[in-house]
Amino acid sequence: MAGGWIGLVLAGIVGVPILVAMPEFVLPGLVAYGCAITGLLVMGLRLSRQRRTSQQVTLWADQLEIVDTAPGQDKMLRRFDPKAVKLRLERDGFERTTGVFLRHGEGEIVLGSFLSNADKSSFAKAFGAALRKARRAA
Repeated sequence: MAGGWIGLVLAGIVGVPILVAMPEFVLPGLVAYGCAITGLLVMGLRLSRQRRTSQQVTLWADQLEIVDTAPGQDKMLRRFDPKAVKLRLERDGFERTTGVFLRHGEGEIVLGSFLSNADKSSFAKAFGAALRKARRAA
């Protein structure tokens, strides 16, 4: 985000002398600058909402509990039998984890959609080991 704002300031510094020298470009230049500011504000708002999104995953030997919290929504609690779910990972061409999904009878749940790819990989490794251990214990 900071890079976008820095780029916007630099574009303004470079663009002002050009707009002064060629007044016929003032209106298109201001429209483009306004669009860039609007885009950065929308992206900032989206990122701030994403930061408030959380997901708590609790795994016991006999039960898996997932609590989703998002701005403007009620908490959603879902419970599953660890033996009845499967962990599915989505990977890119370099074998990095890009998505963590939990398959169950009714469909699929995205786990940690707000995490970075490095955090998704770490979470998937730890959660997969814990899920195997819970299945053996029950």
